[in-house]
Amino acid sequence: MNTKNVIYELRTKNGLSQDELAEKVFVTRQAVSRWENGETVPNTETLKLLSKLFNVSINTLLGAPQQLFCQCCGMPLEDEIISREKDGTPNEEYCKWCYADGTYTYSDMDELIEVCIPLMVKEGFTEEQARDFMKQKLPKLDYWKRYEQLSDNGEFDAFKKQLIKEINDLHIEGMPEVEKLNALVGSFVNLAYPLPGGMSAKFLNDETTYLGTQLEPEFGGERCFGVLANMDFILVSTYEAEGKNPELVLYKKR
Repeated sequence: MNTKNVIYELRTKNGLSQDELAEKVFVTRQAVSRWENGETVPNTETLKLLSKLFNVSINTLLGAPQQLFCQCCGMPLEDEIISREKDGTPNEEYCKWCYADGTYTYSDMDELIEVCIPLMVKEGFTEEQARDFMKQKLPKLDYWKRYEQLSDNGEFDAFKKQLIKEINDLHIEGMPEVEKLNALVGSFVNLAYPLPGGMSAKFLNDETTYLGTQLEPEFGGERCFGVLANMDFILVSTYEAEGKNPELVLYKKR
């Protein structure tokens, strides 16, 4: 699909007229018409505005001429998992797990490899194959090649350590101490918790990346503890396999 078709499809899918789209990206209706007729394509700044408006990559707007890969973990990038800057602008260099709202979430290559191995095993790799593959691939990616330039001098790691301390200081019965937190996208962990009266509620934003982990309870059983946190809150819950029958244990403002 080329740019003219992509823009037309996105505009109509979002229920916008040419005039309405033009107003949102600060051009004339005639400019939008020329894009959709294939006479011209948006300039770089307008492509950025369209990308943010429609929540898709510039690569998609241009007809997906290349396959994008996260420059931290190597994952193929689709629009649904592309990272965002703090202002919501898509960043086509990284996935949501490796770059969350303008912050790099990994500073230790070995830690990232250990996070990726279980996912790769599900795709048919052995643990040894997955580890060897990642050890060869990661050093070739832009983030790790430019780590000294891109790193935040340990600020994010310090924030994670502070969060871990706050969580462990809660001393929740039956929950082992948290040792590490990983980046988790809201849509994967946004469970609906039951409320009195038969209602249920979600507490997270599907598009936001949080820090969290899953822990086996000290007393055994089929339920797990789930921990999620960010700058504003700490959430602890329990649930069965695949997040079934969740129960909220604690929600605490920081």
